[in-house]
Amino acid sequence: MNKEIIRDEALGEQYSVIHHSSGLDIYIWKMEGYQTTDAMFVTKYGSFNTTFRSAGEKDYTTVPEGIAHFLEHKLFENEDCTAIALYARTGADANAYTTFDHTAYLFSCSQNWDKSLEILLDFVQQPYFTQESIDKELGIIGQEIRMCLDSPDRMCFFNLLKALYSKHPIMIDVVGTEESIAKITPELLYSCYDRFYDLNNMFLAIAGNVDEDKVIEIADRLLRKCEDRKTETLIPEEPRDVAQKRIEDTFPIGLPLFSIGFKAPPFEGEERVKKNLACMVAMELMTGNLSPLYNSLLEQRLVNQTFGFDVMSRDGIFFASISGESTEPDKVYELCVAEIEKAKREGFDERHFEIIRKALYAAAIRELSSPEMVCSGLLANSAVAGVDAFCQIRALRDLTSEDCRLAVEQLLDAKYSAISIVNPKQ
Repeated sequence: MNKEIIRDEALGEQYSVIHHSSGLDIYIWKMEGYQTTDAMFVTKYGSFNTTFRSAGEKDYTTVPEGIAHFLEHKLFENEDCTAIALYARTGADANAYTTFDHTAYLFSCSQNWDKSLEILLDFVQQPYFTQESIDKELGIIGQEIRMCLDSPDRMCFFNLLKALYSKHPIMIDVVGTEESIAKITPELLYSCYDRFYDLNNMFLAIAGNVDEDKVIEIADRLLRKCEDRKTETLIPEEPRDVAQKRIEDTFPIGLPLFSIGFKAPPFEGEERVKKNLACMVAMELMTGNLSPLYNSLLEQRLVNQTFGFDVMSRDGIFFASISGESTEPDKVYELCVAEIEKAKREGFDERHFEIIRKALYAAAIRELSSPEMVCSGLLANSAVAGVDAFCQIRALRDLTSEDCRLAVEQLLDAKYSAISIVNPKQ
């Protein structure tokens, strides 16, 4: 076991990274004077990871879509009881979730943090899958899938992904389909667990009212050293062009929904953080509540308050999107593209840029006073991205309006854009 101290001198903040002998990295951020504790036990395993192989294997294995999410549900149960029942004894609030690229098990508490941590480390390391329990879960997750299919916003978003990408597994819905999860067996769950719930592929983040020595003592006692499986996921090389420029669907809604996407090359590490931030600020400057475009669209009644934007960057993908409701989505698309081209030529108003940058910086500083945000927003998100927890704040400190203009020039090209529209069903 060895230890690093990661410190930001400007903030006067620091946290520890313990490289545990089991293979697990443990991120500990002690917050003096706080009563609550938040912890997350995370594996870098999500809906992307459907085709993979471990060290020494020649061929790739492909598993059903939605299996990472299914495994997350089943891991909350062991042979005797559920993890929720165990947490009830310590008073902790517990949950779990699965994303495109990771699965997290978490708790928050104001007392007995050490007992809750023992529960977390114990149940995540004790899989228990039977055909009977899988059959029971099929109905529960099947209902969740049907609820997702009943969401027009989700339909619009995933249709946009299908328009932008032709090979990358970003198109796979986290929950899978009823057909795909029906193929899941105990053997498949154990196989995926053994490959991806390898402590060398996981990390623990804990923040708030916590004692570092006690965390290490619990880890020494409960973590089970395992072989590094070195499991790699096959992610096909994605073409630069979009799969299709336009995709339309129907749903029983009052107004058409739209989502416009701009596909860009992917980035890694700190470069991904910087590009993501510059693009986010640029999108806020062009389409946010203070922008001339947004107010013009409102005045023309082309959009309403559902209008907004997002930037998504993961392994192998990077895209920005603009979404909302409109009776004329194609007109909105044209005006957004025109605003983007204007920003490329003229850049951004320096005063407007500083208002946005300082507001985001202030919000980032406020997160430092929340154990939940320190644990999930800083420690966990940065660990998944492969950067230190101060990377985003540093990038905000150094960001310039020219960085944002360059992000628009490099990342928002109408040639590599697509639009998803969900029309009201007649």
